[in-house]
Amino acid sequence: MKEFIYGRNPVYETLRARRRDVFRLQVAEGVQDKGRLTEILDLAARRKIPVERVPRLHLDKLSESHQGLALEASAYPYVELEDILENAKTHNEPLFVLILDTLQNPQNLGTIIRTAEAVGVHGVLIPTHRAAEITPAVVSASAGASEHMLVAQANLAQAIVQLKEANAWVVGLDESPESKTPSEVRLDGALAVVVGSEGEGIRPLVRQSCDFLLRLPMQGKVESLNAAVAGSVALYLAYLSR
Repeated sequence: MKEFIYGRNPVYETLRARRRDVFRLQVAEGVQDKGRLTEILDLAARRKIPVERVPRLHLDKLSESHQGLALEASAYPYVELEDILENAKTHNEPLFVLILDTLQNPQNLGTIIRTAEAVGVHGVLIPTHRAAEITPAVVSASAGASEHMLVAQANLAQAIVQLKEANAWVVGLDESPESKTPSEVRLDGALAVVVGSEGEGIRPLVRQSCDFLLRLPMQGKVESLNAAVAGSVALYLAYLSR
């Protein structure tokens, strides 16, 4: 299966990560070869990737945010949970995992993966069904960070059992009254952070599997944060505790 990655940072990071097979690079006619595009063309030349100059209208059919280029590549390379566990061992670091329970919006998925990559998360778990997958839109929303992140599709309840066997605490982001505040919990050590869907939050079975629930104190007039924003805040709190 092939797909087109579009946008300068997403294309650049896809080439830099070298996790996908790449077939051709399409560049809009009239685009000046400077800045990030020069770096992209240099990477393409090193890997002997064919470069095609195409009408801008051709790229407009892919996306409004193509920024003058698109890269035809193989599908996103998902991994297994074991690969994520091994990633933490290889770096000799406490396990740090993000679990996304049926997140639906590609923009939210890309945003929180970008944060996860920035704070050193070893891998992301998403469900095998009823959730957004890593599409070109998600790669774009993550500014290419998804290309450097290990993402596994799994049965989340079963995966949480494995994470606990690896001595990780599992904390679910939830606004319920019984949830604890950041000052009441420890977020250091081996940890998995669970973020629920935009509308329903964490599903009951996954929620019951969490060791504890965490809520983010707020004093503004808005009752809750966007799922990607709340998840990003929780990841940074954990990052600062490590």
